[in-house]
Amino acid sequence: MFELHPQLAKDCIVVCDLPLCRVLLANDSQYPWLILVPMKNGMKEIIDLSEQEQQLLWQESAKISRILQSLYSPDKLNVAALGNMVPQLHMHHVARFTSDAAWPAPIWGVKPAVAYSEEKIEEIKGLIVALV
Repeated sequence: MFELHPQLAKDCIVVCDLPLCRVLLANDSQYPWLILVPMKNGMKEIIDLSEQEQQLLWQESAKISRILQSLYSPDKLNVAALGNMVPQLHMHHVARFTSDAAWPAPIWGVKPAVAYSEEKIEEIKGLIVALV
């Protein structure tokens, strides 16, 4: 059974599952920020996935990127699989704007997270699920 890393579970809201990945919404309303987590335990690196799974990950990543572009029209999309703090394989997809609090620097550690309201969470989840 797939287990989400406790830090991801604490910081994110589950949106939906794709064929390979669980889609999470980072609970920080300052940045439109989705995270893909392959639903396979023990994965740390993209190369830990089979070639077929790697291709599916990139397809799902492209889908999430297109959704963020469609919903938010960002100035730039940041996509990264860092894993320095959370070893479980996951890919961040962040819609960035020249007007955001961290621009042009990375978003991590710039400002404390500002949680979404329950209503906004449900709205965002509905929009994303309708587009996947």
